[in-house]
Amino acid sequence: MSKKTNYSYIGIAFIILVFGIIFIPRIVDRISNDDISRQESRSDLKEEIVKQSDLVFIPNGESFRKVPAFSFINQNGKTITNKDYEGKVYVIEFFFTTCPTICPRMNRNLIQIQKEFEGFEDFGVASFTINPQHDTSEVLKAYADQYGVTNPNWHLMTGDKDAIYKLSNEGFYIYAAANDDVEGGFEHSGNFALIDKNGFIRSRVVNGNPIIYYNGITSESEKIDEDGKAEEISALKADIKKLLNE
Repeated sequence: MSKKTNYSYIGIAFIILVFGIIFIPRIVDRISNDDISRQESRSDLKEEIVKQSDLVFIPNGESFRKVPAFSFINQNGKTITNKDYEGKVYVIEFFFTTCPTICPRMNRNLIQIQKEFEGFEDFGVASFTINPQHDTSEVLKAYADQYGVTNPNWHLMTGDKDAIYKLSNEGFYIYAAANDDVEGGFEHSGNFALIDKNGFIRSRVVNGNPIIYYNGITSESEKIDEDGKAEEISALKADIKKLLNE
C-alpha cells in the first residue's frame, strides 16, 4: 500500500473523529431535550387530567352558565362583587333573616360545611337576602353572629331588591319572590349552587344528568326529610373538595 493511500485513510479517520467530537454530543443533547420535552408534555397532560374533576359545567346556549356580575353590601358594610370570589370555590344561597321555615335549616347546614372547610382560604359562601328592606348590614351582622359565621369569605349581602331578584331568578334560576300569602312573606328555593374558582356553576351527574343544584334543606343527620327529600349536603361537601383540588 502506498504512503499516499495511508495518508488518505488517516485524513478520513481524522475527519470522522472531528465530526464525532463536535456534532455527536449536540445530536445526543437535542434528542435528550426532545425526550425531556415529550416527557414533560406527557406529565403536564397527566397532571391536567388529574386536576380536572368529574363535575360538569352547565350548558348555557353556546357557552356554560357562569355567575353574573353583581355588587352588594355585606354584613360588615363592605361592597362585595363577584370579583371578590375569583379564585375561590363557593356555595350560593338566597335567604332572609326572618324566615320561619327553611332558612334556619339551610344556614345550619352551611355552618356544618364551614366547619368542614375551616382554614381553607379558597373556600367561601355567598348569601343573598331576598328581603333587603329589612335585612340591613347591621341585621345581617347580628344574624351571622347568631349562627356562628366565621369564614372571612362568607358574605351575607343586601342591596337593591330588583337586582337581587334578577340575580336569583334570571342569573341562577333559583326561585325567589315576595308573597304575602305565605308564612314569612317571601318564598324561595332551598337549593344551593356550587361555583368553581373561575365563576362557573358546576354539578355532579346523577343517572346521566347534572343535578345542577344541591338540596340545602335536609341535613346529613336527617338523611331524608318529612317531604321525602334525600340529603345532598354530603355530596356537596365531596364536590367542594373536588373543585378545591382542581
